[in-house]
Amino acid sequence: MLCAKTTSSLENAIALLNCRRLPARLNTCEVAVLLGVQEHDIAPLVAAKLLSPLGRPAPNAPKYFAATEIVERTIDSEWLAKATKALAKYWQRKNERKQMRTGAFV
Repeated sequence: MLCAKTTSSLENAIALLNCRRLPARLNTCEVAVLLGVQEHDIAPLVAAKLLSPLGRPAPNAPKYFAATEIVERTIDSEWLAKATKALAKYWQRKNERKQMRTGAFV
């Protein structure tokens, strides 16, 4: 809906945040805007079972999320702390694997 890959992505984010009523289904980009994370951070949150997509989408299918659940998550500070910790752990592991492959140790 609002997540076209254009230069107006900031305008799209502002438009979503200013909506009086959110759509019932949100795509990954819209969820990322509401949660305050990057779009590529949604997949690790799903893998950590902190977010659950609607239905049972195939691994390569677009994922949609219930707006009511996402809004609940945005006001739950404990969930936000868990999500932040899970993302930090994910990126730390990913960077460690990258360093192991290249042999670059800092």
